[in-house]
Amino acid sequence: MRRPRPHLAALLAALLAAPLLPLRAEQPDADGWRAFKATWTFSGERQLLPTEGARPASIVHVQGTMTITSGEGLGRGFLGEAFIFDDGGSLVVGRAVLTDGKGDRIYSSMKAEPVGTGRKATATITGGTGHYAGLEGTFTFAWQYVVSPESGEIDGRVENIEGRTRLAPPPGRKEPR
Repeated sequence: MRRPRPHLAALLAALLAAPLLPLRAEQPDADGWRAFKATWTFSGERQLLPTEGARPASIVHVQGTMTITSGEGLGRGFLGEAFIFDDGGSLVVGRAVLTDGKGDRIYSSMKAEPVGTGRKATATITGGTGHYAGLEGTFTFAWQYVVSPESGEIDGRVENIEGRTRLAPPPGRKEPR
């Protein structure tokens, strides 16, 4: 007669107990909000236009990888693309789209301090497609660094993106989906 192998018995016990372990996935708040954190590394170009003030106006187009580092409900990686307009004074606005590996998108608009290291921005998620249809939310960040040599090329990284998302309630309902 064969003796049971201890490692097989331990494996069998682990498999049987696994469904009893609590799920570690982050649960949304009662109102459906889920927090997230992310990083974004990007590159692109900047075009300048002289103004009557000390700073020129600029149009910036960047794209790069955005990685979700914590939180549930979003994919882990996106191609982030943004257009940002700086009037050379106090107005800095932009639009961004995040596209996941399946082609589903998240759209956002942003307002910011003039682009530069340590400058802050606030974004509003305005919708999405596919898996992200009906998504709403906000996020904030500060540029970790921005390098803009005379050639008009721009490179940067943001490590401290923090926000929250939820699926918007359908028309006529107050609670989220």
